[in-house]
Amino acid sequence: MTDCVFCKIVAGDLPSKKVYEDEDILAFHDIQPAAPIHILIIPKRHFASLSAGEEQDWPVIGQMQRVAAQIANELGVDESGYRVITNIGANAGQIVHHLHYHFMAGARLAPLGVHN
Repeated sequence: MTDCVFCKIVAGDLPSKKVYEDEDILAFHDIQPAAPIHILIIPKRHFASLSAGEEQDWPVIGQMQRVAAQIANELGVDESGYRVITNIGANAGQIVHHLHYHFMAGARLAPLGVHN
């Protein structure tokens, strides 16, 4: 997709601070971090979200989980804790419509789903 910011990063048309890269996956620092460590993990092939993934995408989606665990280990937050989250659709706050996981760590993160 020519107008997708993540596709432009994959293509090398936009800069990123890479943390991990292989044939199918790219991980890089978020330019607007919501935690001391905030990394985005994306598939290089464009599809909008988990809901848009096709049968051939599921191995890559599983690989994204492994990459998250590997990054946690390499950054030394595997024991102190980290969060991996994806937003799907407008109600969840998805802004970039290219599947991506937010990997967040480096501080005590607020619990999700707590309502007053």
